[in-house]
Amino acid sequence: MIEKLDWVLGRYEELAMQLSQPDVAADQDRWRKLMREHAQLEPLAQAALAHEQLAGHLAQARELLTLPDMAEMAREEVIALEEAIAQKEREIQLLLLPRDPNDERNVVLEVRAGAGGDEAGLFGAVLMRMYTRYAERRGWRTELLSDNITELGGVKEVVLTIIGQGAYSRLKYESGVHRVQRVPATESQGRIHTSTVTVAVLPEVEEVEVEISAGDLRIDTYRASGSGGQHVNRTDSAVRITHIPTGLVVTCQDEKSQIKNKEKAMRVLRARLYDLKQSQQNESYAQHRRAQVGTGDRSERIRTYNFPQGRVTDHRIGLTLYKIDAFIDGDCDEVIDALTFAEQSEQLKQLNRG
Repeated sequence: MIEKLDWVLGRYEELAMQLSQPDVAADQDRWRKLMREHAQLEPLAQAALAHEQLAGHLAQARELLTLPDMAEMAREEVIALEEAIAQKEREIQLLLLPRDPNDERNVVLEVRAGAGGDEAGLFGAVLMRMYTRYAERRGWRTELLSDNITELGGVKEVVLTIIGQGAYSRLKYESGVHRVQRVPATESQGRIHTSTVTVAVLPEVEEVEVEISAGDLRIDTYRASGSGGQHVNRTDSAVRITHIPTGLVVTCQDEKSQIKNKEKAMRVLRARLYDLKQSQQNESYAQHRRAQVGTGDRSERIRTYNFPQGRVTDHRIGLTLYKIDAFIDGDCDEVIDALTFAEQSEQLKQLNRG
């Protein structure tokens, strides 16, 4: 571990020097790449420096054990420092686990109504607000890319970008089928209905990271429309982009400007192509993603929101919280922290077996 930390500190210092060079700053693509690596190494580099300092203090405290007047105080300090070092080494061990290269990226988050008709769309709107509130709590910024709203105010589909450091690392566990059990506003006899909403969380990528040939695109424009006359305009500002080789289709009609709609649609397309590329490169990842997202059927779910019982249950880790109102208001960290811990624990097990 010490050898690994020495390499990390050396690389961290090397990156800092490179980033200060004028020629690097002039090359924005190179600068972004180096800056991303520097930011990824920073927590580990800081932990390594803290470990180094604690080890130095421990060596000094052990020397004082030989002095009769200082021995008792030094013994207490040695015990405290040994515990602090052990805790720091546990932290470093977690930081040394293989990192998802996308963890520091922004997120393209897609929410789609699944089984359950109007109620699924209404709960989709609840989830969209939940993620928006969660982003606000963490100081992140959100931007709506596209939406398809139902007459009752639910969502058939909504796509938004969440911009903030580590957004993907926190939200990637949200991919999958979310099941809701509640009495819908449209239910006159008070019966509990079960509906589903599918969430997909994609890392946002830069234009230079995904090459898209203009010849591979079919771009159609049409007049924007919406329920109850919403978003209707008199120009062909809405955009539909089809990526011919893969068949991926992205639409955007949120903006009145055709140019802005095209820009937003391209951002979503890049994220989906990047996700597809990752899936093809790593079949186990693809199987994992299929298991998470599924088809939207009621029997498939990663989490259940039971309103009559006031509970949220994450089925992947068997965690149940009785604070559904706070949770859907964006207070999601307890579940996300538990999912992160579960993944790290599994990685540590695999590491120790190896």
